[in-house]
Amino acid sequence: MADRLASIHGTEQDRVNCPFYFKVGACRHGDRCSRQHNKPLFSQTVLLAHMYQAPASAAMAQGPTSLQSASDDKEAQVHFDDF
Repeated sequence: MADRLASIHGTEQDRVNCPFYFKVGACRHGDRCSRQHNKPLFSQTVLLAHMYQAPASAAMAQGPTSLQSASDDKEAQVHFDDF
């Protein structure tokens, strides 16, 4: 019995644990998901929220702006690549 449960953990056959959350770490259903979202106690990945400050975000904080042009998109891509 334990071998069978171990073999289906994190797959579509597992009716208790969300396989998408198990694989990706997020679920499109969120809190409404009918399956459990088991969060790991530790991870090798470190998430630093708001580490990258996009130029568009900084411009929006300063006030309303006009529509972006293609050169603005290129500058934003260069800015991100330099980051």
